[in-house]
Amino acid sequence: MIAAGSIRGETMPEIEWVKTAGLTPYPEAVAAMTARIKAIRAGEAREQVWLLEHPPLYTAGTSARAEDLRDATRFPTYHAGRGGQWTYHGPGQRIAYVMLDLTRQHGAVRARDIRAFVHGLEEWLIRALARLGITGERREGRIGIWVADGAGGEAKIAALGVRVTRFVSWHGIALNIAPDLSHFGGIVPCGIAEHGVTSLAALGATCDMNSADAALAAAFREVFGDR
Repeated sequence: MIAAGSIRGETMPEIEWVKTAGLTPYPEAVAAMTARIKAIRAGEAREQVWLLEHPPLYTAGTSARAEDLRDATRFPTYHAGRGGQWTYHGPGQRIAYVMLDLTRQHGAVRARDIRAFVHGLEEWLIRALARLGITGERREGRIGIWVADGAGGEAKIAALGVRVTRFVSWHGIALNIAPDLSHFGGIVPCGIAEHGVTSLAALGATCDMNSADAALAAAFREVFGDR
């Protein structure tokens, strides 16, 4: 299923890539994902990676704390049903919703191994960032991908939040290309107050959304294969 107003992107042999232009309302995205994963489980649709942007909003994962929503009136808020805590989505941020049948192996990611799947998503982001000239890293005990912020500290450049329903994944990753970073001020991003949030633009990287999409597509093949 391709969301209304979307344009076809690259199609892999079995994994369909779809890119949606404009800003996709969050409830519409959730409804589309729900329908797609049901079809994947039934063998009626291919696996899919869906690239899109959302209008400004906050989403709460299953571990979100009420006190970490600092400004409940700033943007719409949604309970996402994915793992994780509070996350901001908005223009300039590339969302990739990843709907895969995890009963099958994908590249180096073993079948039915959710921990390996999450590690694969992290590796995907790290390799995509490397293609864009940025060194991204994991941090023990912290979800997401982190970079040096240029001021002697570190900041998050990409968030992960996934849900797996009967071994079909949905939700996915959010990579900060050039969002308004002040919009993160309405929440404690992912429950981590002691470190900031950054973007490719803030780090001085010359990168537009199309360049980021190309890097994500190439890195995805390296990690998850090109079935």
